[in-house]
Amino acid sequence: MPAAAYGLGLAACGVAVAWGVHRALPAVPLLTAAVVLGIGAAHLPGTRGLVRGRCRAGLTLAGKRLMRLGIVLLGLKLSLDDVLGLGWATVAMVFCVVAATFGGTWWLGRRMGLRGDQPLLIATGYSICGASAIGAVGEVSDSDEQDVATSVALVTLCGTLAIAVLPLLQHPLGLGDAPFGRWVGASVHDVGQVVAAAQTAGPAALKEAVLVKLMRVALLAPLVAALAVSVRARAGARRTTEARRPPLVPLFVAGFLCMVALRSTGLLPAGALDTAATGQELLLAAALFGLGSAVHLPSLTRTGARVAALGLCAWVVIAGVSYAGVLLTT
Repeated sequence: MPAAAYGLGLAACGVAVAWGVHRALPAVPLLTAAVVLGIGAAHLPGTRGLVRGRCRAGLTLAGKRLMRLGIVLLGLKLSLDDVLGLGWATVAMVFCVVAATFGGTWWLGRRMGLRGDQPLLIATGYSICGASAIGAVGEVSDSDEQDVATSVALVTLCGTLAIAVLPLLQHPLGLGDAPFGRWVGASVHDVGQVVAAAQTAGPAALKEAVLVKLMRVALLAPLVAALAVSVRARAGARRTTEARRPPLVPLFVAGFLCMVALRSTGLLPAGALDTAATGQELLLAAALFGLGSAVHLPSLTRTGARVAALGLCAWVVIAGVSYAGVLLTT
């Protein structure tokens, strides 16, 4: 049996358990449950040895390859009509929120001295689409697995807390259902977490939240492409061979854009889109289980205070900027 098969099998079991948790507790998104179960598997006495030994290769494969496939299918959730339907004011607001959150979080993380690519990864996760964006950027920048896993754990935790906190703030902040939905879509990280938080205010809020969120997802492609250009430039400066320089547009990003174009044609039936959405959720859940299993809590505690402080600051920035943007565009 190939060495990777053991880890992929464990990831499949983790996804099955996460699915069961989500079905029993719909407020808990599937992807959130998958990350938590992956972290648990890495530390429980009964599975810790498997995760660090025989299953490691397969879990790493899940965290990388399955993540790419899931991101490609994520493109089927977005069409050009959806973006145009938001209106230029809302589109501009989303651009501003993403730029302010990404730039501010990255700068602050570097100032705080976080290790490796953690500032870049956390900035990407908060500003774009949570763990999926972290996985995509981690692939292009060839980030350390521990940095990716730590960033995923932080962004998942804050996104999960947002499910409980943001609905409590709707009325104190004077937001109607539709503006509240836009605020959730602009400030919460993962698509599943957006749905869980916005649905508390009804269908109007949910629709606005998903559209704004998918607009943020659309910005994943240009961000990854820009990062690939930067990595290529650094590789060229070091006189690295062409074979080791990353492509200008990674294949999975090109696939994401092709899926957006395909969805925009309107040719795909609803059944095919539903099937693809289910497949995308399962692939990302398996990938996040794999990433969660790479989290090493004793190592995390050594930089945990700084990581947590950066996460809190980034959360305040994205919530505050997106709230201001919603008020200006309502």
